[in-house]
Amino acid sequence: MPTELTAEQAATRLNTRDSLGIPLGPGQPPAFLRALGEREDWTDLRVYGALLAVLTELFSRQGVHYLSGFFGPLERALLGTGADIQFTPADFRRFGPLLQRQAPRVMTTVATPPDADGWCSLSLHAGGTIDELRRAGADPDRLLIVEASEAYPRTFGLGEHRHALHVDEIDVLINSTDEPFALPEGEPTDVDDAIAHHAVGCIPSGATLQVGIGAIPNQIATLLAEGGGGDYGLHTEMFTDGCMKLHRAGKVANGRKGQYDGVSVTTFAFGSPELYRWLDGNSDVAFLPVEIVNSPEVISANADMVSVNGALAVDAQGQVVADTLDGKQFSGIGGAEDFVAGAGLELADRSLICLPSTFTKDGELRSRIVPSFGPGAVITTPRHHVDAIVTEYGVAELEGRTVRERAEALAAIAHPRFRDDLLG
Repeated sequence: MPTELTAEQAATRLNTRDSLGIPLGPGQPPAFLRALGEREDWTDLRVYGALLAVLTELFSRQGVHYLSGFFGPLERALLGTGADIQFTPADFRRFGPLLQRQAPRVMTTVATPPDADGWCSLSLHAGGTIDELRRAGADPDRLLIVEASEAYPRTFGLGEHRHALHVDEIDVLINSTDEPFALPEGEPTDVDDAIAHHAVGCIPSGATLQVGIGAIPNQIATLLAEGGGGDYGLHTEMFTDGCMKLHRAGKVANGRKGQYDGVSVTTFAFGSPELYRWLDGNSDVAFLPVEIVNSPEVISANADMVSVNGALAVDAQGQVVADTLDGKQFSGIGGAEDFVAGAGLELADRSLICLPSTFTKDGELRSRIVPSFGPGAVITTPRHHVDAIVTEYGVAELEGRTVRERAEALAAIAHPRFRDDLLG
């Protein structure tokens, strides 16, 4: 049985020189990370994680080094204060093997309190940490610390993949009342809505969907929920409010997916408090490890797979920059590449990369579709993986087209002011 401690008591179990592994975003234990942030005696604490979702002083402390696989707003804000945050390039399904190589002495996660049989649901995150959590709990030289909160939804895995830890695996159990971080859902702009309408035209009834993070994927899901199509399946690394809307509208059947018929498959959920309440006790959604959810072979086995992801810029050859701005890290690779590659293995599948045609910098309108990228640009998706690019002006079909034909197709969906530059 685990030792029950307060968050502050559990924080003392780490040495001033130590290593800590944390899940991505909604799997992070809030009270425990805040308690670690109260300590000021760190000399060399290395933290491995991604997409911070907890406000804590920990990463501002001297002696704390954070190695992140995905930058979010909190990472970007901390970088501006001089915090020691470094980016580890990896797509999401490689997080597990990387964490095994790093083998932090302490592993931690948030979970629900144990049920009558002693199982603590891992709630909003399966991701790439479950194996390392178990390895840490089984190793007498390592430590597994679990924060259990009633405010987190009890969710489920599938078959052999039980989305839970048993109390007997846990070294330290923290009882908490903290609620999960809610991801604000902004109102879609007119441009977002136009992009979403074009994308929906590429999604047939019966398609299996993956939707990424942001206003455009959410608006696409909203339009599908309100539209005349249906019989959709969901196989998506991130489960969003838009996915919930599709379920509530009766548009999700999950009947044509092969391996995982009957359930929506995901590896983490991030969204509103309403989404978290809807997920509580809901066996229509299965949380599976990321190495399964993001496997290109598993993705391609779905009927009429359609993946929807965002980008920051595209060049005339179809190369995509999605995680850096001016060569500096902005977000991360995440699972977009997994789904782009997976959807490309079957002719009927589609991969839609969506972005506004322009942005404004220093009061000047600039194009996101450019003739070529300058020195220092970091390519996220190579041109040979790209299927279609979608802006508010339409859809550029790139797969199977020559370099010249690609430039012409992309010019047609660029802002009119910049089209001649792309055809020069």
